[in-house]
Amino acid sequence: MMERAAEILRDVYGYRRFRPLQAEAIDATLTGRDSLILMPTGGGKSLCYQIPALLADGVALVVSPLIALMQDQVSALDLLGVSAAYLNSSLDPSAQREVVDRLRAGQLKLLYIAPERLLQAGTLNLLADLEVSLIAIDEAHCVSQWGHDFRQDYLGLNVLRDRFPGVPRMALTATADVRTRAEIVERLELAAPREFIGSFDRPNIRYTVQARGDARSQLRRFLAERRDEAGIVYCMTRRKVETTADWLADEGFTALPYHAGLSSSMRAEHQRRFLREDGVVIVATIAFGMGIDKPDVRFVAHLDLPKSIEGYYQETGRAGRDGEPAEAWMVYGLQDVVRLRQMVDDSEADEQHKRIERGKLDALLGWCEVTACRRRSLLAHFGEQRETDCGNCDVCLFPPKTWDATVAAQKLLSCVYRTGQRFGAVHVIDVLVGKTTAKTAQHGHEALSTFGIGADFDTGKWRSVIRQLLVRGFLKVDVERYGALVLTPDSRPLLRGEIELNLREDAAKPKRSRPSRRDATVAAGDQALWQALRECRKRIADENGVPPYVVFHDSTLLDMLDRRPATPAELLAVSGVGQTKLERYGEHFLAVLNAPAAAADPSASTANENPES
Repeated sequence: MMERAAEILRDVYGYRRFRPLQAEAIDATLTGRDSLILMPTGGGKSLCYQIPALLADGVALVVSPLIALMQDQVSALDLLGVSAAYLNSSLDPSAQREVVDRLRAGQLKLLYIAPERLLQAGTLNLLADLEVSLIAIDEAHCVSQWGHDFRQDYLGLNVLRDRFPGVPRMALTATADVRTRAEIVERLELAAPREFIGSFDRPNIRYTVQARGDARSQLRRFLAERRDEAGIVYCMTRRKVETTADWLADEGFTALPYHAGLSSSMRAEHQRRFLREDGVVIVATIAFGMGIDKPDVRFVAHLDLPKSIEGYYQETGRAGRDGEPAEAWMVYGLQDVVRLRQMVDDSEADEQHKRIERGKLDALLGWCEVTACRRRSLLAHFGEQRETDCGNCDVCLFPPKTWDATVAAQKLLSCVYRTGQRFGAVHVIDVLVGKTTAKTAQHGHEALSTFGIGADFDTGKWRSVIRQLLVRGFLKVDVERYGALVLTPDSRPLLRGEIELNLREDAAKPKRSRPSRRDATVAAGDQALWQALRECRKRIADENGVPPYVVFHDSTLLDMLDRRPATPAELLAVSGVGQTKLERYGEHFLAVLNAPAAAADPSASTANENPES
C-alpha cells in the first residue's frame, strides 16, 4: 500500500520523497490506527490525510475551523484532479445541495466541513449512510480549553468515535505543548493513537524582538526594503489595525486592514487580494491568519505582544511556508506587560485558568528578554532540545549587552515602596528622576529620600528596568489599585543586597542584517526568464480564479529555472510538477522555458524535495 502512496506522491503532487513523518502517519491511517500529528506550519500535514483518502474507498472528512482554509485546499486539489468539496456557510442552498448530491453519488474523495456543521443531526445522519474512509481533525489544538485558540464547537467532536466506529481519526496541529497534546487525545477520545511529533524548528525564519521606542519609526525601518513583499502586521486592537493600515498606505505600501469589525465582504476582498496579488501587507488582529496557506509571506511583524508563546509561534509560522528566508519581527514594551497582566487578572475565568494564563504570559515575557540563542529557548518551551545556537536570531547575530543593575533595581524598588505601592510606572519614574509634577507635589513625594536618586538615567532606561523587573518577578501590577507597581516577596533579597542582578541593555537603534532571499540571488541573466515564469503562472491563476501559488509555488518555478526542462518528461522531473499539472499547464511553461530568450545553459540541479503540501 505504501508503494502506491509513493506513486500518488509522485504522480499527483509531483514530489519524489516524503517529508519526515509523512509516510509513517499515512501508514498508521491505512492500517486503521488513530493518530496525533504535530508538524510545523508548512511541514506537510495535509498530505497525511489527502493521500490515504485517495487510496481508500469512500470519502474522507476533514474538519476545519475556517472557510479560507477549506476554499484554498479544495481549489488546490481541483487543480490536481482530485475530487473534493466543502460544506460551509459561504455556499448558497443550491450549491450545498450539489455537494450533497455528489456525496451521495460517491463522487467525492474529500469533504471539508466545519465542526459546528458536522455535528448537526442532519449532517451526521447523511454521513451515516456513506462510506467514510477517515476523519481528519485539523487545528486540533482548538479543543484545548487551556490553549491559545479554544473553540467551543471542537468539544463535541468526541462523538465521532461512536458515530463512525472503526474509522481512523487523525488529529493534526502545528502548535501544541505537552499539556495540550494530552488534552487533544483525551477530549477527542482517540483510541491508543500513534503520535508523530515533528520538529518545531523553522530554520528559515529569523526571530527578532526589540524594546519598543517609536514603534512606527521602528516598523518603517524594518519595512524599508520590503515594499514588494507580502507580509502580516499584527496589532492588539481594531482601532490600531485601521490607523496602522492607513499610515502604511500613506507610506506607499499596499496595506489593507483585517479585523472582525469589518464587513464580511470587505474581509473577503482583503483576504482575496492578499492571496492573489504580490506585495500586499495585511494589518490585522489575530482574527486573520489561521488556515491561510499562502507560502510566500516574507515577514510577520507584531506591534503588540501576543498572549502566549503558543500564539506567537502559530502567528509567526505563517511566514516562510515555502522554506525561503522569512522574518518574525516584534517590538514590545512596559505597557504590553502591564496591559496583558491586567487582562488576565480582570478576566472572568476561574483562578486555575488565570494561573495557567499567567504562566503562559510569563513564559513569553521571559523569552522576550533572553540573552542566549532565541531559537533554542523557543524550542525548549515545546520540549525540543537544540544543542547549538541557531545563528539566525537577533541574539545570535547581535549578542545583547548586559549590565549590573543591582543598585538601579534597589533604587527603583525603594521608590516603589516609599511612594506606598500605590502608583504606576510614570509617577514612580518621575520621583526617581526628580521631576516636579502636580502629582509629586500633591502627595509630598518631593520630600522623599528617593526623589531624584535616579537622575543619572533617563525615562527610557527606567522603563526598561521596570519592564525587566516585572518579567523577572520582582514587581507585579496590582489591578485593584489601577495598575500600581507592587513589590513581590522575591524583591526582598535584592533590596537587601543578598543577590546581584544583571539586565539586558536596550539598544538605541538595534542593528539589522536582512536574510537573503532565493529570488534575490537569481543571476542577472536569468531575471527575465524568472519574471516570465511568474507572469505565466499569474495568467493561469487568474484564468482559474485561484492564487498563483495554487498553480505552482515559487520553489517549483525556481527548480524550473535551475533545470531548464525542454520536454514534458524533463518538466515532470521538476519538484511540484505532477501528471495532472503537466497535462494542464506543461505546454505553457515549456513555451516560456524554450523561448529564444531562455536558451541560456541550464544550471546544475539537485534531487527533488517536497517543500510544501
